[in-house]
Amino acid sequence: MDAKSQQIPEPLPSTLPPQGATAVPPPPAPMRTTLRRAAFGAVAGAVLVAGAVIAVPDEAEKGAPPVAGPVARAEAAAAAGSPASLSDLTALIGDRQKWVETHPADAPSWAVLGTAYVEWGRRSADASYYTRAEQALQRSLAAQPGERGNTGAWVGLATLANARNDFLAAKRWGETVRARQPKNWTAYPVLIDAYEGLGEYASAAKAAEKFASLRNGAPALARTSEVYRNQGWREDALATAQEAADRAATPTEKAEALNRLGMLAAERGEPEEALAQYDAALRTDRSSLTSLAGRARALVALDRADEALVDYRTVTTKLPRPAYVLELGELYESLDLDGDARTQYTRLRGLLTQARTSGVDESLTEARFEADHGDPEAAVDLMRTAWEGQRRSAAVADTLAWSLHRAGRSEEAMQYAERAVETGVRNASYSYHLGVIESSLGQDGPARGHLQDAIRTDPRFSPLAAPLAREALDALGEPAEGGPAQILPPSQAPAPEPTAAPSAPAPSPEPEDEPKADPSPAPKPSRSASPSAGASAAAAAAPQG
Repeated sequence: MDAKSQQIPEPLPSTLPPQGATAVPPPPAPMRTTLRRAAFGAVAGAVLVAGAVIAVPDEAEKGAPPVAGPVARAEAAAAAGSPASLSDLTALIGDRQKWVETHPADAPSWAVLGTAYVEWGRRSADASYYTRAEQALQRSLAAQPGERGNTGAWVGLATLANARNDFLAAKRWGETVRARQPKNWTAYPVLIDAYEGLGEYASAAKAAEKFASLRNGAPALARTSEVYRNQGWREDALATAQEAADRAATPTEKAEALNRLGMLAAERGEPEEALAQYDAALRTDRSSLTSLAGRARALVALDRADEALVDYRTVTTKLPRPAYVLELGELYESLDLDGDARTQYTRLRGLLTQARTSGVDESLTEARFEADHGDPEAAVDLMRTAWEGQRRSAAVADTLAWSLHRAGRSEEAMQYAERAVETGVRNASYSYHLGVIESSLGQDGPARGHLQDAIRTDPRFSPLAAPLAREALDALGEPAEGGPAQILPPSQAPAPEPTAAPSAPAPSPEPEDEPKADPSPAPKPSRSASPSAGASAAAAAAPQG
């Protein structure tokens, strides 16, 4: 069952302020709670996906009878650091809402409710739940400050910041928890996400190592696989992701692991394998809409566009993330369905506006859209702001580079394009962008290599850009035959090696022995000597807005 079809109880008027409210009234004085719900509130106070839970005193659980059903399953998922199913998440939200209505001073339960709202917002692409999450987490901290042990609410705020792509705030919250409680494993999943979003890959690796030492199992393996992937360790990423799938304990956890295997296969340019993994994920958990989006990409790469369109329409209806809507629009454009493409681009602009209103930073997707289909200068401004705000991941570096190139500033773009490729992430788009930028600057040798690398990594990495990569490579032609003397301009060609004088005079050659002309072709002028040639190749390769 997908997120949009689930029925989430609305916040109770007596406990939550109206949606969009900024001020949260303080709760009444703390009161002692003795029921089972309060006991759980002290247990689970963080991310259901990342699995942040708060240690609870043993005496709080004494005599508490086990609770069966979806709420108990959601509690167990939180304790294991695993994602809960959507139906169980729905039940947990309803249960917490009812509980805090009569127990407004129960700080841990407010933290659980707030974190559950974050997860629901992420899995439904409904950013309004992030506002509700913030209100609930504020209520939790008002009842019990983080300095007095309510680190569950702090972890919840870190999770909320990551969901909004505010990785710097997430880093601050996560590091605050880690400084106070270094062995609290709930801090490390949010720190891994924050460090990766900021491009601090070494710190992400250290956090993943610590997480694995504190919490063994599929969730830690999944995080470690992503860290390996971002460092370019593809074989290690694959092996660890496979182990996570093998050790998954629930259908939801299994589906996420299979989805990761599909993503890794797609990045290797193996759409058949990717499709098989995505199909397996959907058989395991039909509500895995991220797997359905991956399936659509794999179908595009296999030239099964009609099937891909069906999947994309379903995904963008039930999980309308801006990135998915952009992908659908570009697929329509690649099929020359320009009217349908414009419809999706118009819809995308509306989603981006909603995201800004809800405090969600979708600047990366917005810049990608503006660079190729709108205003490249606006894309540059968006990515400059992100970069100056310490958001320096490979994705931001690549998008900033491409935006600068599309705005006519290829020389400035080079440093960012090189940085994206040098992170180690094997992303065909990064190599393609760098190759086009190099070609526009007359650097045909490196451009040829990077364009070949893009096509070799994933021949169908984009329905729009992959054909342009081949066109750009064809425009460069084959390298000149011969050695450096045939490739470099005459002024840069290496001087010939001097020959030793003969020890005795050589006899005069007969007429037929006279030296002949050099059979190798005359040095061809390099494309680097003709800026217009490189610029034309870049223009052919760059998507037109």
